[in-house]
Amino acid sequence: MSTSPQESVRRQNLGALLRYVHVRGATSRAELTVRLGLNRSTIGALTADLATAGLIDEGVPQETGRAGRPSIVVRPRSSRVYGYAISLELERLRAARIGLGGKVLDTRATERPPGAEPAPAVAALAALVADMRRSAPADGVDVGCGVAVSAAVRHHLGWSDAALEPALAAALDAPPPFIGGTADLAALAEHTRGAATGADNVIYLHGDAGISAGIIAGGRRITGYGGHGGEVGHMVVNPSGRLCGCGSRGCWETEIGERALLHLAGRPVPTPGAAMATAVQHAREGDPGAQAAVAHAADWLGFGVANLVNIFNPTVVVFGGTLRELYLAAPAQIHRRIESMALPACRDHVALHTPDLGDDAPLVGAAELAFESLLADPLSR
Repeated sequence: MSTSPQESVRRQNLGALLRYVHVRGATSRAELTVRLGLNRSTIGALTADLATAGLIDEGVPQETGRAGRPSIVVRPRSSRVYGYAISLELERLRAARIGLGGKVLDTRATERPPGAEPAPAVAALAALVADMRRSAPADGVDVGCGVAVSAAVRHHLGWSDAALEPALAAALDAPPPFIGGTADLAALAEHTRGAATGADNVIYLHGDAGISAGIIAGGRRITGYGGHGGEVGHMVVNPSGRLCGCGSRGCWETEIGERALLHLAGRPVPTPGAAMATAVQHAREGDPGAQAAVAHAADWLGFGVANLVNIFNPTVVVFGGTLRELYLAAPAQIHRRIESMALPACRDHVALHTPDLGDDAPLVGAAELAFESLLADPLSR
């Protein structure tokens, strides 16, 4: 049965309104009227439809101190409408239930089972989600699941999205999940509701066992073929440098990655994945080897960022994962390197930040993938 033009416009308006409230949070009807370019009666009819569907709540705002009748406020029903998000990392597995509006409602985490086969990790993730489902509201609306897969998992373990998707669908007893890269989804989250809100050109750099990037240009994610772009850790910056695990020499991650820091600092780290934080802490405590290692890595971090700034001309660069610690340890040194290498037309407006959403950024971004079908057509369920 075909949809009439009037009904098609109505559904588009419903989606636009719900998306606005999902991203901006509690919003007055008056603001929605202005931002969406619709009249008050239309806004009232749309919010009534969304409220009836259980997607939003409407109510009188708290005392504003202004004269006159206050505008009704529209809020996403975060506790009732939610998606599940999974973060598949080299050392650990994480899962969250995230409500409409980006609110993290529940989280679980466990170590990744050892071995190169994905089945034990998939089973562990399914157990985390099942545990959260038991505490979810009986009348809740589950919009689906999004998965953030670390580049280190793809490269070191060889787990493909094509294999993970059906395995997770079967284990979760749910439709196939939406899968993306950790850095890519963290960039989406920080762009939507974090450190890069309002910026249309963003680079999110994520450090773990390697270095990857999420790139947003003109307000759109650049994901590459098959969703596997942003492998900036294998950008060659020092052709005479150390041999990389990929077989090349002088890749960026051989200068700023955790293995590089361990090599330069000359000391082991007690916990896997903690090399950066440990080296930075030792440097702060005055250890000469750690100080030299951090200074070396910070200089090369600025070197690589300067190249990316020249190529993509972003307004915001966000340092996530282990790179957060490195940036915070030597921001002035990184800024100086960028100032000395990046073109003035590219560097003058760029702002460097750490993630507002912290470690939750990949999970929040994964949930955004799950919410997309609901936001595109809120009454299709």
